[in-house]
Amino acid sequence: QVQLVESGGGLVQPGGSLRLSCAASRNTADFTVMTWYRQPLGKQRDWVAFITRGGDTKYEESVQGRFTISRDVAKSTIYLQMDSLKPKDTAVYYCYAALKGGSAYWGQGTRVTVSS
Repeated sequence: QVQLVESGGGLVQPGGSLRLSCAASRNTADFTVMTWYRQPLGKQRDWVAFITRGGDTKYEESVQGRFTISRDVAKSTIYLQMDSLKPKDTAVYYCYAALKGGSAYWGQGTRVTVSS
């Protein structure tokens, strides 16, 4: 069983920054992809950014240029650096990881609120 634990959420003013972390219970290099999703209150959960085993990254259009996904293999952790935050970025952010055999896992989520 794989565990993913997110942290780093909180309240931030518009224009501010936060860095989210997702610590995995196994080596991040074991996963074919690790993804950050977010779910605003009352809305569906959508992907925000992902990083592949090979280190390729991709971003949802609305966060392109503001968010950066990265990983520290030694710490079995991925990060989401979020800059220039906007109120519309308010959501619960979830970490997702998929193994080559098809098994997939979710973290419990961390809440981000962007408000003045």
